[in-house]
Amino acid sequence: MRVGIPKEIKVHEYRVGLTPAGVKELTDANHQVWVEASAGNAAGFDDVAYRAAGAQITSQTEVFSKADMIVKVKEPQTVEYDILRRDQILFTYLHLAADATQAQALIRNGVTAIAYETVTAADGSLPLLIPMSEVAGRMSVQVAAGCLQQANGGRGILLGGVPGVASGKVVILGGGVAGAHAATIALGMGADVTVVDKSLPRLRELSTQFVGRVKTVYSTSAIIESLIATADVVIGAVLIPGAAAPKLITRAMLKTMQPGAVLVDIAIDQGGCFETSRPTTHAEPTYIVDGIVHYCVSNIPGAVPRTSTLALTNATLPYIKKLANLGVTKALLEDHHLANGLNVYRGAITHHAVAQSLGMNHQPFQFAQVAA
Repeated sequence: MRVGIPKEIKVHEYRVGLTPAGVKELTDANHQVWVEASAGNAAGFDDVAYRAAGAQITSQTEVFSKADMIVKVKEPQTVEYDILRRDQILFTYLHLAADATQAQALIRNGVTAIAYETVTAADGSLPLLIPMSEVAGRMSVQVAAGCLQQANGGRGILLGGVPGVASGKVVILGGGVAGAHAATIALGMGADVTVVDKSLPRLRELSTQFVGRVKTVYSTSAIIESLIATADVVIGAVLIPGAAAPKLITRAMLKTMQPGAVLVDIAIDQGGCFETSRPTTHAEPTYIVDGIVHYCVSNIPGAVPRTSTLALTNATLPYIKKLANLGVTKALLEDHHLANGLNVYRGAITHHAVAQSLGMNHQPFQFAQVAA
């Protein structure tokens, strides 16, 4: 198979779809790989390393025109919509539930679009989302600590406090992968940490994991409203696979919060879990609504591209190899967990949660359909 690795063009996106080590795995298996010139530079992987791995270094135009499969990190940007082809596989993060424009473009050009974030594993987890959730969860506390500084619009609070002065209060909405990693860093910084979730089994797991150092609270709207009133930082880390994130904090609720408190919305790729959330970039990461600092960067892990690219390749490479070795038809037939990643196929939305969030028609993926 011919695999293309374009340079990411989203604002301040520095990751790249595969490391040189990942490329070598493909070229050693007799696949051809085209990498756009300087695609990996910001992540610390130069063109020399990709050439040594057997890749051809070329232009964006040639990557898209020659490849059977495009491997990216972020969703295609507007200028990339029309250079994708009907006979191509697109394998990347898509987050279509909050992006009707992109969904329509992928339907229109007929590409076979497989989303990292909806590929499943036997235990029900999302193996290709986990590494970036780990990074985003950890980074969310780092950026929140900075946002709390007075010069950045925050309350002037040191998250970990000092002897004789109370630590800052961090409330984490969602106890999944991102939430747990946020809790790890918040605890490490000395914060007072509370995790809110609707799953009692998960709350029990977290209580055991953190040996009782994290407060765990069952989620209700009344509980959330009570907790955010005294919080210095609220991290939104809720996830419904494929679907738009629920709005857990309304604009009216902001008025109950302390001026200069910080909201970090890790769920912004799926539309965000705060009513006042809107996507931001690393160039302008924050804005203030009713005195509350909002950090809603939609590609948080892009700020640490080397760590993120290595972690992402570790997770995606087995699936990329499967698609390259077997072709999309056989790969989807043999692996229904990979098939769960299929979001768009032959001009239709195939993932139920995505279609429901977009208010669009859902055409269930049929194995007979792909074999035809």
